[in-house]
Amino acid sequence: MKISTDVTRLLGIDLPIVQAGMSWASSAPALPLAVSRAGGLGVLAAGPMRPDALSEALDVLAGQRFAVNLPLYRKGAEDTMDLLLERRVPVLIASQGGPKRYLARFREAGTICLHVVASPGHARKAADAGVDGLVVVGAEAGGHPPPDQVSTLVMLRAVSCAVPGVPLIASGGFADGAGLAAALSLGAGAAQFGTRFLATHEGNVHPAYKQAVLDASVSDARPVGRDLGVIRALPNAFTAEMEKLERDGVAEEVRRERFAESTLKMAAHEGDVANGKVEAGQSAGLIDSLEPAGDLVRRIAEEYLAVVAGLPR
Repeated sequence: MKISTDVTRLLGIDLPIVQAGMSWASSAPALPLAVSRAGGLGVLAAGPMRPDALSEALDVLAGQRFAVNLPLYRKGAEDTMDLLLERRVPVLIASQGGPKRYLARFREAGTICLHVVASPGHARKAADAGVDGLVVVGAEAGGHPPPDQVSTLVMLRAVSCAVPGVPLIASGGFADGAGLAAALSLGAGAAQFGTRFLATHEGNVHPAYKQAVLDASVSDARPVGRDLGVIRALPNAFTAEMEKLERDGVAEEVRRERFAESTLKMAAHEGDVANGKVEAGQSAGLIDSLEPAGDLVRRIAEEYLAVVAGLPR
């Protein structure tokens, strides 16, 4: 099965389906390997990975069309970039930093460079710097959505108008083939699916985390951490306390300290879904089953074709 777009042609993949780089969930090769083998773009999340684990994962993924996601603010990001350059990874997806920091080196190595943006202004800057494409994030996304909470529906259209001709991957709120059809109709050449791939057999998170996603409604995943680097997370003791601190107007320094005490690792790796950061997008409310990641890729593509075939002509 093939669905050809400017993004699939750029990346050399068969289907316009990108699995988001999610710390812990795709910080191991199983999930990105399954997605890439099914025709999508699997993404290895390098952020929390130690150099030896990252190197081993790259060995497993060798020969596949895959990407590595790297948050540029992370401690050790420069050392990680050196390793990725040495291994000549096919695709780099960089976030939370400027593209000029890495672009020339990776382009020289033959790596396709995508940059994550959450505003038309940032999209113009990244495009002007010369990136190969953009991942456009809207408010529905889990993890770190745009702080101004503009929806993917609006953000994607705004960016597609701001940087015509630049390949775009839409991210935030996508869970099935209907979402993929919407993304392509709004100007993207692919959709990125994050929370949907948490709920797969290969998603490298604790079973309690996966169950929290399966139990969620569309209104459960809420933004918390105003002025602290907003995340979208499922409700628990941590989010309830943060929301109370924000309502009560508690000083930013105090809120920042409490915000840092709870981590994604607590929930994703240790299974503490009461006190950890259970990061998830609003699409969690559209997910009600665990399935193999490869089957999910194929199902999304089949749903997309059925949706398009059913549209009025």
